[in-house]
Amino acid sequence: MPKLKTRRAAAKRFRRSGSGKIMRRKAFHNHLLQKKGTDRKSRLSQIGLVSEQDAPNVEAMLPYL
Repeated sequence: MPKLKTRRAAAKRFRRSGSGKIMRRKAFHNHLLQKKGTDRKSRLSQIGLVSEQDAPNVEAMLPYL
């Protein structure tokens, strides 16, 4: 069986947690931050989990994750 290629764009965006779930960054925390509240920016800075429905697609892009 040949080696599988990793999608490099996905490799920069996802990693696996200690329990085996796939982690991601949250969106909307790059610019236009002056109009967003402090609590909202604090929530956006935390790590999010990839939903169970999307996890198979991410795992297909990252076969060795």
